[in-house]
Amino acid sequence: MLGDIIGIEENIVLVKLNISLKEAQGLLNLYVVMEEENKIFVGEIINIKDGIASINLAGEMIDNKFVFGVIRKPAFNANVKLVSKEKIPLIIGFDDFNEKKDLLIGQSPIYEKVPLGVNINSFFSGHFAIFGSTGSGKSCGVARILQNLFYKKEVIPYKASIFIFDAYGEYHSAFKDINKTHPNINFKAYTTNTNFSDSEIIRYPAWFLGVDDLAILLGAEKPSQMPIIEKALKLVSVFGREEKLVIRHKNDIIARALLDILSSGRPPGQIRDQIFSILSTYNTSELNLETPIFQPGYTRPLKQLLVIDATGKIREMELLITFMSSFLDDTLELNLPDGTYKYSIHDLMDAFNFALISEGSLLNQNVYDDANVLKVRLQSIVNSDQSKYFDYPEFVTKDQYINKLLLAENGKKAQIINFNINYVDDRLAKTITKIYSKLFFDYCKDYHTDESMPFHIILEEAHRYVQNDRDVELLGYNIFERITKEGRKYGVILGLITQRPSELSETAISQCTNFLIFKMLHPTDIEYIRSMVPNITNEVVKRLRILQPGNCIGFGSAFKVPVLIKLEMPNPEPSSSSCDIINSWFV
Repeated sequence: MLGDIIGIEENIVLVKLNISLKEAQGLLNLYVVMEEENKIFVGEIINIKDGIASINLAGEMIDNKFVFGVIRKPAFNANVKLVSKEKIPLIIGFDDFNEKKDLLIGQSPIYEKVPLGVNINSFFSGHFAIFGSTGSGKSCGVARILQNLFYKKEVIPYKASIFIFDAYGEYHSAFKDINKTHPNINFKAYTTNTNFSDSEIIRYPAWFLGVDDLAILLGAEKPSQMPIIEKALKLVSVFGREEKLVIRHKNDIIARALLDILSSGRPPGQIRDQIFSILSTYNTSELNLETPIFQPGYTRPLKQLLVIDATGKIREMELLITFMSSFLDDTLELNLPDGTYKYSIHDLMDAFNFALISEGSLLNQNVYDDANVLKVRLQSIVNSDQSKYFDYPEFVTKDQYINKLLLAENGKKAQIINFNINYVDDRLAKTITKIYSKLFFDYCKDYHTDESMPFHIILEEAHRYVQNDRDVELLGYNIFERITKEGRKYGVILGLITQRPSELSETAISQCTNFLIFKMLHPTDIEYIRSMVPNITNEVVKRLRILQPGNCIGFGSAFKVPVLIKLEMPNPEPSSSSCDIINSWFV
């Protein structure tokens, strides 16, 4: 017997040890059982002082199985003794390891050679989070876990679909040759680096961009900016198609804008200047400053009708109104694109220009300024290398596009699809992760409600993207929060990897069911973990500052108890090591 129970304080059982302090040195973090006549309680030794051990109650043994949590406390006459190493797996490890059902994560650093891991369903059927400061082993841990998953000897997770949004391009080296050793497992890589020959460039079809996607891409901040985006999308459904119909729509839009100006009651000089400005920028072969206006006996170009006479009036105002009215076409209908036809980002720019005048924004300086900000941002994308990311060479539906994402070069299914977003700024990287995540969520929600093909979305440096931003105010939702709240029933699972959990969306982190936490140092992040992560104990929080690299604490629905895990280094390793200063500096 280890000792006698002398006190119970909340969840802590105090035991007066009947062994010497020298013998007690190795007891910390070991598990003990407290046996009564019909009950067996399990606890972990978390402190020893003055010959008294503090044991944190963890659960009970019922029918030779460990059950987390206790309803009542052990009796003072309970027999206290150490759990034998043979029975430790019942508490922290596998009851009976099954390669198809279970995933090895690492080993116990406390109980040598005791394997630790999770039931695959328990871990991967819910959202999970992996936290850790820089250099704590997060990236290596993620790579090791996925390698353990795909390097199984007897079973192959062939239908797995894991999308990694790789903030630094770390995971390419860890998985690029996986097919050479495991022929049925394939890795596919996309990159934002247009010169990286090992990967395809990320190309997202412009005709997949909806109102919400464009709002995110263009950095919309005000609800008043949404109508201009919606109108541009409605117009692009015309501008990207039949030419005659395009001219009719353009004429209708220009004419309506000019009629608004002509009837605005503004000074004639201002009216003339605004019409000149519009027709200099927006015009067609049928409606421009040089368009001939026919009258009995003579013909004049449209611009001559804008001459201001000696009385300070535009003499031909009535003729201008009559002429512009002839271009109005009430039979034209505009609808949002339905994804059944192709158009480019350049077509979208053209449509955006006409949306500016069709919404009457030219008559309202505040509305124009808000809309023009979006136009300038879209123009900067169109005129830069960023346009390549939305330049898809052929028409595809969303189903066809996703199927191509999942198809490796050898014609077989790709299980790991890596998006290297290291070569774009944070704003565009955030946009890319959001529009792809929304694409995957909508796809599974619309076509795979039976969860027959789950998608796992893993976000490296998740604090850059999964934030408490203005999406809810502007769009009515945040896609990552929607996925964490609704994704499980459609088979869309989020994995959040970050060194700054305090910057994550509170809603998203509150929906995670499993956690792997490596060494954490920042007091704000540690306190955030304490307050936001469910079922975390003070003992777990205290350990976070002193964990060795490559060691983590795992807890959540997939773990019987919070457990310390030592992970092996991945092979191959991700490109996440620190720079070698000595060899870089000295020659």
